[in-house]
Amino acid sequence: MAEESGQERTEEATAKRRQDFREKGQVAQSKEVATAALLTFSLLLWVVYARHFWADLENLYAGLLRMMATFQVTPLGVISLAWDMGTLMAKLLWPVFLLTMLVGFFSSFLQVGPLFSTKVFQPDLNKFDPIKGMAKFVSKRSAVELVKSLAKITLIGFVAYKTVANEFETALTLSLLDINQTLIFIGQVAFLVMGKTCGIMIALAVIDFAFSRYEMEQKMKMTKQEIKEEFKETEGDPQLKARVRAVQQQMARKRMMAEVPNADVIVTNPTHLSVAISYRRSEMDAPIIVAKGADHLAFRIREIAKEHKVPIIENKPVARALYKQEVGETVPEEMFTAVAELLAYVYSLKNR
Repeated sequence: MAEESGQERTEEATAKRRQDFREKGQVAQSKEVATAALLTFSLLLWVVYARHFWADLENLYAGLLRMMATFQVTPLGVISLAWDMGTLMAKLLWPVFLLTMLVGFFSSFLQVGPLFSTKVFQPDLNKFDPIKGMAKFVSKRSAVELVKSLAKITLIGFVAYKTVANEFETALTLSLLDINQTLIFIGQVAFLVMGKTCGIMIALAVIDFAFSRYEMEQKMKMTKQEIKEEFKETEGDPQLKARVRAVQQQMARKRMMAEVPNADVIVTNPTHLSVAISYRRSEMDAPIIVAKGADHLAFRIREIAKEHKVPIIENKPVARALYKQEVGETVPEEMFTAVAELLAYVYSLKNR
């Protein structure tokens, strides 16, 4: 739309546009957040689980040797051995699988919140457009992904190199140590490298998530024409609503003017107000305002009243007070006395 109309997307996205993007599954989400979270929590899990892991792995190895001692190469024996091996490996690796699922879920949930959209799975022929497909390779996002990948490789490689290089002199003495001390040293260096790598990944994840949010905000921006069209869809055409409102007011005015001949009295402010009052003792608890008007409408009420011989009485304070009430409302209690005097005067003129 923006490209076709030549307008630039300069307006912030409305709530409806944001909701439309969410329903299509187009939300700001960074894959680096999931990667950094998985790497960090895996490292923390390893700190807690390493001792149990090695103990279970030793038991697995010992159990495998015991089974091999009595193993018979038969179809049933192979199936039994495979089942036992699978069970032992599942017991050994289930914390890793559980961690992967939980981190994968929460890293997405915390970024976009609760979201389930079926529109993502709907076929879209535009995805098979070769021109648009080639355009993705030269897009801003592709350039950022390339820079990000190079930055990750460079930073992680440099950090790993510097960490290992700093331990080079200590590594030269490993030949003098036993195997356990050597493994401990290698584990400490590996843990140090992984810890620094996690720090780098977390920093890149924060930058990438901020860029994803910025990119999505730019993508959701709207043109002024799109804002107007959306307003028409949600609120209706303002011109049409104005015409409907004018017709409704005209019909209400006609109904109001039709009640003027049935009024008992018209109270006026000679300059620009007219209020028609009606009272049926058997039908009403109090007098009712059946019509009112200002300026031109006030003079029209007086003309109709004269045509139908409805008394017109000038009383500025009463006219102003009654004009503040809505048509169809009863006269307020504080005006009962004043209106009663007017009606009494009118009734005396009609010998009622």
